[in-house]
Amino acid sequence: MKKILLSLGATFLLAAGANAQVSYGVKAGLNLPKVKITADDVNMSYTSDASTNFYVSGYASILAAPNFAIQPGVSLQGKGGKVKEGHFTGGAAGETATLNFMSIEIPVNAVYYIPTGTVGSVFVGAGPYLGFNVSAKAKNGNISQDINIGSSDDEMKRIDYGANFLAGYKLSNGILFNLGYGLGLANLENIDSPKVKNQVLSLGVGFEF
Repeated sequence: MKKILLSLGATFLLAAGANAQVSYGVKAGLNLPKVKITADDVNMSYTSDASTNFYVSGYASILAAPNFAIQPGVSLQGKGGKVKEGHFTGGAAGETATLNFMSIEIPVNAVYYIPTGTVGSVFVGAGPYLGFNVSAKAKNGNISQDINIGSSDDEMKRIDYGANFLAGYKLSNGILFNLGYGLGLANLENIDSPKVKNQVLSLGVGFEF
């Protein structure tokens, strides 16, 4: 993952050094995040129900070749899920805990545009992200509990990373409609089992200028 980020960062610098065309954009919208919980020692795999959250992103779009751009950015991402069995709050079996947490992410996406005449372009893309979890909270019924972020066994891990996939449509006036999916590859727990990873479906709109 670090090698991929460094390679894309080098591409960004080369494109900028070559006086490539650069534009800037913002996006915001709805996140429908889940967490996947696995424990190999007991042969258990569980994917939570989706909770509701949001995201806000800003990015630079560097045109590295015709219809192809590198897009590094910064994003505030709301993630989490609805987890049964009180996994995060210690509630009774059968209860459902809602996990919500905020992460600051640095994505670097490679995006390809397919022109559709003068109206706009369809786009598809993918790339890695590096995330920093900044706050977390679990709610079980009327009970709300902050989750500490750190390196202890009972805390959420600070660093996250994974891969982004995106598709959408960009109008010729700069307005865009975005569908995204974030696949977390890092274990958010500081223990080997169970492992907890992100899965985030997102819908949003934006503007590139």
